[in-house]
Amino acid sequence: MVVTEERGWLPWARHVPSPNEDARPDAVAIDTVVIHHISLPPGYFAGDAIERLFTNRLDGNADPSFAAIATLRVSSHFLIRRHGGLVQFVATDRRAWHAGVSTMLGRQRCNDFSIGIELEGDGERTFTASQYGKLDRLLAELCQRHPLRWVAGHSDIAPGRKSDPGPRFTWARLATVMAATGLVRPFDDPR
Repeated sequence: MVVTEERGWLPWARHVPSPNEDARPDAVAIDTVVIHHISLPPGYFAGDAIERLFTNRLDGNADPSFAAIATLRVSSHFLIRRHGGLVQFVATDRRAWHAGVSTMLGRQRCNDFSIGIELEGDGERTFTASQYGKLDRLLAELCQRHPLRWVAGHSDIAPGRKSDPGPRFTWARLATVMAATGLVRPFDDPR
């Protein structure tokens, strides 16, 4: 598959296209970014298991923790690795399957109007300076391409069901990029 910048692919990201995506509803503005965390196996920060999950190639027998998730059909637009590497799975103008059952400011089906960004992490360890730096750059770029207004954690839009990005994510680290882009976090800081 050839991916192009015009179709919502960033030229400075590594492209690993996921089949777990589809068209967004007509006339829906992409106005929200949802921050997640993921590590596979849990607490492990290397390898290609996340890419395998998002491309339906995860072997359920490769690790005991994979058995329950190997058949899931999920994706995210982006993954920021611990060292700051950026992987893109879905074009930003397409709908990635990252939020599940969710509500944002009274609107349901957050996948319809959001961009999902996964940070490689487990919610127990602090995220890296490289990840925050790449997230700042990514948010600035995305705000130039889409009418983004809001930034939320997965736990904000699916409370009780999800806990990511978790207590180790420091929302204050996004203050500079939020001020520069006009992004707003319409939720109280959980700390």
